Amino acid sequence: MGALDYLSIFCTVSSTRKSKRKPMQTVDIKVKMDCDGCERRVKHAVSSIKGVKSVEINRKQSRVTVSGYLEPNKVLNKVKNTGKRAEFWPYVPYNLVYYPFLSQAYDTRAPAGYVKNVPQGLPSPNASVERLTTLFSDDNPNACSIM
Repeated sequence: MGALDYLSIFCTVSSTRKSKRKPMQTVDIKVKMDCDGCERRVKHAVSSIKGVKSVEINRKQSRVTVSGYLEPNKVLNKVKNTGKRAEFWPYVPYNLVYYPFLSQAYDTRAPAGYVKNVPQGLPSPNASVERLTTLFSDDNPNACSIM
């Protein structure tokens, strides 16, 4: 058995190359597209990236959504190489922002139902949160006097 164990060391195949597969991601990019030609050029450029599974273009919102096993910066650079000005999608749904009417968050060019994603739109972690149960409590001397 000793000789077979010794020879089996030379016969085993082990792979030292470990491939890390990129996680499945969805990348949203804001790109100004005026016509079908612009849309087709951006879609063709993004589709040629290795790992892309789906490309959705919404010309009305100037939004390109790419899903697949890819890196977001590669997608952005590929869109910029088409000659279009592009940036990551800067908007979030209106109901996710705590203060949507901040001057930095409110954008007139944003699609309907969206505002800019700014850190000032979130409540500060040190702010005291008043609970509705304590605002209208009989034990609270500063409670609403209508009760």
